Amino acid sequence: MDTRWYGRRSGKKLRPGRQALVETLLPKIRLKVPTGGRIGALADCFPHAPKDVWLEIGFGGGEHLAAQARAHPDIGFIGCEPFVNGVASALTLVEHDGLTNIRIFDDDARLILDALPDASIGRLFLLFADPWPKRRHEHRRLVSGNTLDQFARLMKDGAEFRFASDHMDYVRWTLEQVLRHLSFAWLVCGAGDWRQPPPDWIETRYEAKALRRGETPVYLRFFRRPRAAAAYEKPLL
Repeated sequence: MDTRWYGRRSGKKLRPGRQALVETLLPKIRLKVPTGGRIGALADCFPHAPKDVWLEIGFGGGEHLAAQARAHPDIGFIGCEPFVNGVASALTLVEHDGLTNIRIFDDDARLILDALPDASIGRLFLLFADPWPKRRHEHRRLVSGNTLDQFARLMKDGAEFRFASDHMDYVRWTLEQVLRHLSFAWLVCGAGDWRQPPPDWIETRYEAKALRRGETPVYLRFFRRPRAAAAYEKPLL
């Protein structure tokens, strides 16, 4: 897997309050990758054992991550984001709301996938990720056969993978990649399903920007097939 990082790590200089949170709060809730090994039980990473653990890759400013954590206090959340300013924004929400069920990995999510235990994630979010629209940059897209193999390993049977984007080429790319993977099935009932967010949907910052531009985002939901059944399935593409 190509784990080179192509995006920005930081933007504007942090305000003193946010810089202080990076120095004091982040070390307390940072999810660390053990040297040369995997994390044991994810429940042990939280002060109170959650009934499930959900993973958000690329949480931006953390609005969706924090809102999900508020709505589901019995769930543990792991948020991955390498952009320092986004992490600092999320930390302000964690502190303001006193959220204890969030752990942050402030680096490229691909670096932690190997460390997560098998069948440990009950829901995975990849929302409005960088689509890398130029043809020569397609290999930088997170959704690929290699990462889907990792998702399949770490997701529980029946776990949900939620993907959203306002970039149609990335949507088509994702559908093609996921539908040819034996471990996933598309949760769709009708032609208009992919234009409607799930009933418990929480709007993201980038989704709001897309809507203001007049774009119509696409919402895809996949579930992790039971491991015993997936071995006998054929890809849809």
